[in-house]
Amino acid sequence: MDIREDATESYDRYIKALMDISRAITSDFYIEDILKLIVMVTAKVTGVEICSLWLLDESQTPPKICLKATQAIDPEYWKDRSLKMDEGVVGYVISNNRPMAILNVLEEPKFKEKEMAKKLGLVSMLGVPLEVKEGKAIGVLNCFTASAHTFSETEVNLIQTVANQAAVAIMNTELMVKTKVVLEELETRKLVDRAKEVLMKRRNKSGEEAYQWIRKRSMDTRKPLRQVAEAILLSDELE
Repeated sequence: MDIREDATESYDRYIKALMDISRAITSDFYIEDILKLIVMVTAKVTGVEICSLWLLDESQTPPKICLKATQAIDPEYWKDRSLKMDEGVVGYVISNNRPMAILNVLEEPKFKEKEMAKKLGLVSMLGVPLEVKEGKAIGVLNCFTASAHTFSETEVNLIQTVANQAAVAIMNTELMVKTKVVLEELETRKLVDRAKEVLMKRRNKSGEEAYQWIRKRSMDTRKPLRQVAEAILLSDELE
């Protein structure tokens, strides 16, 4: 919502934003595409200067929150950035699973990157958690304005709705990718088993010997096991 719009027009634009993100949930986009879509749509409909999305990375010890997407093109904002769970506004929002609005980031002790804000002309900020089931936050959606702005309750609720929808999109995309990987692994296993049977029959090998032959062939040719297995099966069909 542009801060100069009335509530009705603002609401209509947010509904359209939710529809755009909802379509992404059922698309074949990868996670990077989803994140880019979220920040671009949010920035467009809100009229904010910068929109950024941070995600929790629990693979690191201790866990960190990493900047994953922004529509900002300034390299000062895009530099490699990550925060601890108890660090900065982002850490506060994700740890407490609650929004935080700041009228002037230069006067907020929790805001850690004041020099960057000065260079880019960032003034007010709203950070909202990307909340999933059971009250857990998987990330934070930040919106910055270039002039002082007090975010109303309506604005906070609307951006929170977008963030929650974004969380669903992200979780669904990750699940889709994981499911796809599992299915591909199962299919590869089936193909390798069939190829083993061909080698056992044609070359009088044991099951273990046939598998080791396929594995060595894969390493020697630097081709995936699946490609080697498919080649064996194709050769068998042609004979």
